[in-house]
Amino acid sequence: MKVLSIVQQGDARAGVFADAASELVEWIPSEGPPPALDGVGAAMVFGGGMNVDQESAHPWLRDEKQLIRELLDGGLPILGVCLGAQLLAEVAGAQPRRADRPEIGWHRVEVTPQGAGDPLIGPLAPGFEVFLWHGYEAPLPPGAVALASTPLCLQAFRLGEARAWGVQFHAEVTGAYLDTWLDGWESDEDAVASGLDPEAIRSESRRKITAQAELGRGIAGRFVAEAERVASTV
Repeated sequence: MKVLSIVQQGDARAGVFADAASELVEWIPSEGPPPALDGVGAAMVFGGGMNVDQESAHPWLRDEKQLIRELLDGGLPILGVCLGAQLLAEVAGAQPRRADRPEIGWHRVEVTPQGAGDPLIGPLAPGFEVFLWHGYEAPLPPGAVALASTPLCLQAFRLGEARAWGVQFHAEVTGAYLDTWLDGWESDEDAVASGLDPEAIRSESRRKITAQAELGRGIAGRFVAEAERVASTV
């Protein structure tokens, strides 16, 4: 299936999620208008160092939100990751906000009872370990279903009957991208304020990233399978 990959920055691309697509069409909103969407059957929206409410500093966020709204209204399956999940949540009527504290590193995510029956998240019940890096959170949009959480915040949701999902965690990230993020630790105010040790996170990540890659490929593969199922019924 041809999948639109919406990328905010060069070190936060589709990662292992790309393996699920037969063809990936990439759009970086800060670089110009979206590509032609002929034949695109699904969209993935990825993360970045900017925040969902920073349209003044990043005016292209307005165009990105508008496209997400059009895709959602058109019934195209969407999977949003981190900032992508927050953008999806805002378009669906929620108001993403700064979390009580940054959540960075490897964390246990618990699947909700509703999540246990979800086609993407259900196979991960009752819970899973995954890499997180965020300072904002997305409240549950109106009519959406909470699929997974940590004690701090919502980690996954589905927009009602729509084939649209948001995940706060970074199951897509590769070891190379993760190293780049950690290399930039001192330039991230939330990371510095967390008091965490980036080298300890790097060491832990080298032990865990291979297993997470399989988890991420599973999520993306199930998402594309759902998109293909939706396309076959149209």
